[in-house]
Amino acid sequence: MDLDSLRVFLKVAELGSFTRAGAHLGLSKARASTRIRELEAAIGSRLLHRSTRAVRLTTDGEQFLLRARRLVGDADELASMFSSPSNLRGRVRLDLPIQFARNVIIPRLPEFLAAHPYLEMLVSTTDQRVDLVRDGFDCVMRIGALSDSGLVAKRIGLLEMINCASPRYLEKYGTPRSVADLAQHLIVHYSLDFGSTPPSFEYFDGNAYREREMRAAVTVNSTDGYHAACLAGLGIIQAPRTGMAASLASGGLVEILPDLRAEPLPVSLLQGHSRQARAPVRAVMAWLIQIMTPHLS
Repeated sequence: MDLDSLRVFLKVAELGSFTRAGAHLGLSKARASTRIRELEAAIGSRLLHRSTRAVRLTTDGEQFLLRARRLVGDADELASMFSSPSNLRGRVRLDLPIQFARNVIIPRLPEFLAAHPYLEMLVSTTDQRVDLVRDGFDCVMRIGALSDSGLVAKRIGLLEMINCASPRYLEKYGTPRSVADLAQHLIVHYSLDFGSTPPSFEYFDGNAYREREMRAAVTVNSTDGYHAACLAGLGIIQAPRTGMAASLASGGLVEILPDLRAEPLPVSLLQGHSRQARAPVRAVMAWLIQIMTPHLS
């Protein structure tokens, strides 16, 4: 078993295709397939199910995948241990909230990769909470309270929350000036699992944060849907100021009830607990903190 075979296996598992994996690595389909057969023979287990339509991992292959990622990652780090930061090598798997990925992080990614040309970034963008260990992520950015046990978490700041509505909505329902006024208003309900939590408006009453139940005509499970529903005039939303900046500047949304904001949301970076992060992962995390800090309090 050698590192080159492991790299072929990782690429086939990622792309689900010998042809595409071979093209990415500069190998023919036949050569890529041969490397996998040699790897399977070396470890004494079948790693991939092959068919004319798709290639997928076996149960043993799923377990082998996690260890192979770590082994190749460690090898890449070892190779660059005494190199300058610009020579960091390897692959870093990130999971990021959709709006921050789109508005803040991915637009700055070209300059980071220009400084680290041998790094490869795998960026997942979702509002769902992924399993860092099971899904093989090196680092996850999490907004809100943390419930993951056994993971290393670094809080990097707080997101200021604001209340927004569209001019179309305010023209129809009026502009609320107090908590009491909300009785005549709608809220866009945000729920990742469409669960039983009722729609509500969170505010600080001078002593503590409280929630006022409200009526919602629409429930969404993504920040994109949340933003779009507000722009469409479907209700009031409570969202991070950073994600609403462009719509506020264009007049698509209007800030309301500035004295009745929801509690700021913590932003954290999570990594696995089993070992110290690889040098490329540490570099990515430091970069994320640097570009996120101006948007946090």
